[in-house]
Parts: sequence; C-alpha cells; structure tokens
Amino acid sequence: MKARVHVMLKNGVLDPQGEAVRHALGSLGFDGVEGVRQGKIIELDLADGTSEATINEMCDKLLANTVIESYQVEVL
Repeated sequence: MKARVHVMLKNGVLDPQGEAVRHALGSLGFDGVEGVRQGKIIELDLADGTSEATINEMCDKLLANTVIESYQVEVL
C-alpha cells in the first residue's frame, strides 16, 4: 500500500523559501503572485494493512515538526 503525506508550514509561520520563490517569480515578470507557501510531499511504501493511526504516529514523531508544520495523510 502507498501513502502520501503533505506537509506545510502552519498559518502564521514565516516561510522564507516561499517568499524567495515569490520574489523570483516577480523578477521573472510574473506579476500578481501575492504569496507562496512551500511544503513537501513524502511518499511511503507500506505493508498492506498499515493503519492510518500508524502513519499519523510516523508524522508526529519524525515526518513533520508539528510545532510549526501541519500534515495531511492520503492513503493511495
């Protein structure tokens, strides 16, 4: 089974990478980009029957810094 974890900075947390991308897009002539938030996607190959609770535990303990990041699990 496969799972995809989407990790993003929480609202209110500064995103310097996103701001750098927004600035670069403006420099390239792409007007109208008012904000960019950058995140990551983690794809997991898991044994069949792995519970979503186990995947959430993986996220809480390692894959996401839950102080400043939120995550969403997608079982494929």
